[in-house]
Amino acid sequence: MPEDSRKRAARRLKIARGHLDSIVTMLDNPAVYCVDVLRQIKAVQGALSGAGEVVLRGHLEAHVTTAHERGDSIELIEELMEALKYT
Repeated sequence: MPEDSRKRAARRLKIARGHLDSIVTMLDNPAVYCVDVLRQIKAVQGALSGAGEVVLRGHLEAHVTTAHERGDSIELIEELMEALKYT
């Protein structure tokens, strides 16, 4: 994975972890407002989605664009389709 992509994905995941820690702390409070928890969950989902997009773009730029030259286009497509099943 390109270094820039790794750093950007890691930053987004750290943001997600911060939001997740916040949610766990919020849930320790019996008076927590449900909508606040939902907002934080949505923030985690957004950060994870953003990290996934960064990783995907890095993969496309670093590997997919050169797959034909290497002769592994079919394998790369299958691998990517399998990975994208879970998104």
